[in-house]
Amino acid sequence: MEEHLTVGRVAELAGVSVRTLHHYDEIGLVRPSARTAAGYRAYSAADVERLREVLAYRRLGFGLREIADLTDDPTVDAVAHLHRLRGLLLEQGDRVAAMVTAIDRELQARAMGIRTTPEEQLKMFGAQLYEAIGSAYPATRRTEPRIAARIWDALGDARTVLNVGAGTGSYEPPDRDVTAVEPSAVMRAQRRAGAAPCVAASAESLPFEDQSFDAAIAFSTVHHWHDPIAGLREMRRVARRVVVFTHDAGDTAWRHRFWLTRDYLPEVADLVAGRPPVDELARAIGARIEPVLIPWDCADGFFEAYWRRPEAYLEDEVRRAVSVWTRVGPEAERRAVNRLRDDLSSGRWAERNRELLALDAAELGLRLLVA
Repeated sequence: MEEHLTVGRVAELAGVSVRTLHHYDEIGLVRPSARTAAGYRAYSAADVERLREVLAYRRLGFGLREIADLTDDPTVDAVAHLHRLRGLLLEQGDRVAAMVTAIDRELQARAMGIRTTPEEQLKMFGAQLYEAIGSAYPATRRTEPRIAARIWDALGDARTVLNVGAGTGSYEPPDRDVTAVEPSAVMRAQRRAGAAPCVAASAESLPFEDQSFDAAIAFSTVHHWHDPIAGLREMRRVARRVVVFTHDAGDTAWRHRFWLTRDYLPEVADLVAGRPPVDELARAIGARIEPVLIPWDCADGFFEAYWRRPEAYLEDEVRRAVSVWTRVGPEAERRAVNRLRDDLSSGRWAERNRELLALDAAELGLRLLVA
């Protein structure tokens, strides 16, 4: 005869409250299928197995609605859940390792005499996690030569160049006199030996005299600024020419064209909500707008770069180098990655996106502003 466990015994063994178990019963997440002789709830072996899965997903940060979708899937058995949980735990371990790396980076910065501000210290554990993101930059965020050529051509004959929001120094022209600006101490500490001198400052308050530079550039950084319009006007103030690589927050069409945001990560729409559209950015500095196509084999691993290489988004190293994944939160990230993995395995992704395989480049809302 199958042994049944009472609610109290299950609560004790699982380390949860009886009230929690009653709540799971009320919402239909885990319903005890048996009763004791006295009429109390009792859990069968199958009930306990489902509860184990629910608690495991819960402790990994999943919401109850997401857990219900996962555990109600008739195509996934207990063994499949165990494999999935194992993978999620490994991903969480990678995230912890990234945080340790972030702390090591700050220790390195302090050893070099670079002090982090209280704001930067809080950001280490906050929404943007620049330091954790930056730790993956050397492996995945490399200069894409075709995009770099567009930026450097737009500089014209400029000899002195200010790189605003410079990060680790990608896209700094090697044949010009470059000065970098980067607010994050940890990112500054990661700049390669021999890189351009880097000043600790923000785009909105550049510590330079008017028209100090022939040109100023900003690559994929405007969306991180507190006040993009103010930052662009500061660039215009200190430089005679301004070149900015960014995306059009006001164009919703690209989010529908890009399968990752359309089918797996709709939360991106919330991230760009309220940001000024690209035409407003252009008006602020009197710039012309040029579309930038993304080559299918783009060397720089920014968010849209792997549009024809979907398997790349399954790699934690790739995602850690892009702020979007950190900002949407772990639940959305796990859901998107799991669904993408399943669709790649089943062939559904290929069926929905077969037309992409014939393209050498894609238009996904990236723009170059030249003023």
